[in-house]
Amino acid sequence: MTVETKLHLIGNAHLDPVWLWRWQEGYAEIKATFRSALDRLNEFPDFVFTCACAAYYKWVEENAPEMFAEIKQRVAEGRWVITGGWWIQPDCNLPSGESFARHSLYGQRYFMEKFGVMAQVGYNVDSFGHHGMMPQLLKQSGMDYYVFMRPGAHEKTLPHDLFWWESEDGSRVMTFRLAGSYGNWASIGMEDKIISHRNMAVASSHAFMSFYGVGNHGGGPTIENLKLIHEIQQRPGLDDIQLSSPNQYFSEMMKIVPDIPVIKDEMQMHAVGCYSTHSESKATNRRVEHRMLTAEKFSTLANLTLNLPYPSEALYRAWENVMFNHFHDIMGGCSIKEAYADVQEFYGEALSIGAKAINAALQKISWSINTMKPGVKSLNKEMDWQLWEQDNLGSPLVVFNPLSWEVEAPIGINKQLAGVADAAGRALPIQTIRASRTNTSDKWDTLITGRIPAFGYQVYWVYRDKPCDPMEPKGAAQAEGCLLENNKLFVELDPDTGYIRHVIDKLNGFREVLAGDGAVPIVLDESHSDTWGHGLTQYRDEWGCFCNAELKVLETGPLRATIRVISHFGNSVLRQDISLLHDSSDLHVKVRLDWREQHKMLKLAFPVNVEQPRAVFEIPYGFIERPANGNEVPGQMWVNVSGNEPGTTAEGIEPSVVFGLSLINDTKYAYDVLDNELRMTVVRSPIYADHFGERDEQSEYMDQGVQEFVYILSPHAGSWQDSGVVHKAYELQTPLQQVWETYHEGNLPQVSEGIVISSENVVAVAFKPAEDGNGWILRCNETYGREVETDLFIPVLKRSWRSTFGKCEIKTFFIPAIQHEPIKEVNFLEMIKIKEREMPNED
Repeated sequence: MTVETKLHLIGNAHLDPVWLWRWQEGYAEIKATFRSALDRLNEFPDFVFTCACAAYYKWVEENAPEMFAEIKQRVAEGRWVITGGWWIQPDCNLPSGESFARHSLYGQRYFMEKFGVMAQVGYNVDSFGHHGMMPQLLKQSGMDYYVFMRPGAHEKTLPHDLFWWESEDGSRVMTFRLAGSYGNWASIGMEDKIISHRNMAVASSHAFMSFYGVGNHGGGPTIENLKLIHEIQQRPGLDDIQLSSPNQYFSEMMKIVPDIPVIKDEMQMHAVGCYSTHSESKATNRRVEHRMLTAEKFSTLANLTLNLPYPSEALYRAWENVMFNHFHDIMGGCSIKEAYADVQEFYGEALSIGAKAINAALQKISWSINTMKPGVKSLNKEMDWQLWEQDNLGSPLVVFNPLSWEVEAPIGINKQLAGVADAAGRALPIQTIRASRTNTSDKWDTLITGRIPAFGYQVYWVYRDKPCDPMEPKGAAQAEGCLLENNKLFVELDPDTGYIRHVIDKLNGFREVLAGDGAVPIVLDESHSDTWGHGLTQYRDEWGCFCNAELKVLETGPLRATIRVISHFGNSVLRQDISLLHDSSDLHVKVRLDWREQHKMLKLAFPVNVEQPRAVFEIPYGFIERPANGNEVPGQMWVNVSGNEPGTTAEGIEPSVVFGLSLINDTKYAYDVLDNELRMTVVRSPIYADHFGERDEQSEYMDQGVQEFVYILSPHAGSWQDSGVVHKAYELQTPLQQVWETYHEGNLPQVSEGIVISSENVVAVAFKPAEDGNGWILRCNETYGREVETDLFIPVLKRSWRSTFGKCEIKTFFIPAIQHEPIKEVNFLEMIKIKEREMPNED
């Protein structure tokens, strides 16, 4: 008689390649653990081993090929089960949405290439939290199931440990939360765990999973573990306990179709301190993620336009480095100090590869632009730009935009100029600004405002001695004393504290944006917190504030006006350069913090002048609304607080969002919103890898010293979707690129547009060659939570098509190299068609 399985015992080894040790030690432990697992497979015919993370398999392939061959054999037998499908078990809140796509692309394709299989089950059993768009990312990764452990039952109440998890776009994956740990470190207590989990299965009327095996530093299932399991299986009534795998468990669950709930939520919160630890690695991660995408886009454009070889191998190596650094104990900032020197080396290599790829592509393109002008042909084309100026012909400067919409932004030019004109010859307003150099009298740069086509470029003509007589800039900015003003905003700073006393929105009824002082640098005590923030939901124990401010006007306009505020706390110094651009409703703040505090936290506070506030946060490839309850939460590039204008809320009337404030930044990931006050966590200074251990004079504290970042305050009328926050956030992270050129003929025009997307809420994030080399990949996502039909056009490919995007939907378009073949939708892996249909309205 067949016994129905009540408990699936999952033999696994959760391996931390970095934590309380460096990656070299993790490398060795992975080999030792895999050898142990192979030995157990030889000794116990019914044993099944489960392991995730493509990076581990690649290490073994490179360093122990004979063992790798054994693993391939066991995978083919079905006794070594590959799960996860991603390069590593990442932090599941902090990497960008596109980074998750790359974990899938490179992880699953590696497994398919080496083993002929792909992971069916997403597997992040030790990650500290899981954002709400994970179901769509998993489905796009070829995985229909998910297993996780954190947050535990004490941190988040779920109606059932087995459930359908649904994201905003409607994607669903069957998900299981582990009850208890992903492993065990001795047989003591293992018996109780097995019996307890079996009882849960009986109570739930369907099977459960129970994980066993020595983890973290490695080891996997032991001989003692397996002997105990066999002994338990022989007891009366316990023959429904089976050595199994996550694949087998979910396969059985799909057959019986259990009555389980649908949950549309994020799986949070655990270790809330990890969203703000180790500022340097988090800042570098944000920078390198965007640089990699820029490198891919321009390398693709240069390849298509001018046959520049695409640097596939180098960019792949760079992505491996970035993905490895996403490991949850690295990205979460809870590893030892020595590990972060390695982290910066990995990021440094990726940044260098990205920079070289960008430079090669842009130089190739700019060298092919026709920069000849009337009168130039009489000159030697090799003359330098100083000689060209003698005839007032100007010098060409090419400015590139990597984003999929036209960008209007300030452009700093590293020379003092008398005039600047665009490609059409229109004179532009300029402003002389302070340079970073101090070379005798040569300490000035020039600021202009440029308008660069989507995924394209424009040539600007710059003149050292020839003024261009431009029109006055619209909405000129000005600064005087404690005041900043243009045609859209009036800003007043407090002369004693340096806080932002008033922000008046002149376009929307001279509305006061803030409900009190803003940009208040609040210092909090965090001595009660370990590195992770275990057991905490908030950081609100205020200790003091930066004060004794010094204010100085740095720039008076007309394109940009800036006031510098320097304030102090203890041994720390905070410098904020608060700038207002002409014709802009955004306040830009460049921050330099010299932090010297221990077991303290710094937050910047902004009380928003609204009632019934709603807080919305960007998450990877999506957004989420959370309660304004003061809890410390993760977010990506932006957070928004919107609500009703004060005094307009009446009892019994359905409230509507009429006003709000977005906060955008380029390096930070932690926030809290309590009622109408938004706070951004700037820095924490716990001890490295401290779980309330010995705190003495030899303890090493995080984030001591100087760090720099930028944030933007963007007030708006209407909902956050109507505020432009998504585009503004990308523009902050993805700077315009410049190449100085000379005079030469070429087959490219002086202005070029690389992509046309008809809907502003659809963003093209990635553009690259297909992995199989037979076409190109364009990945887009809907950013507002609004269904939309969109026309897309890529001029260099001469391909146009129409597509409908659902709420927060991610679409990957495969564009075949053969012109007459139809464009298809594929998943992240570029291997499986999402829809068996051609794109309509293709030209």
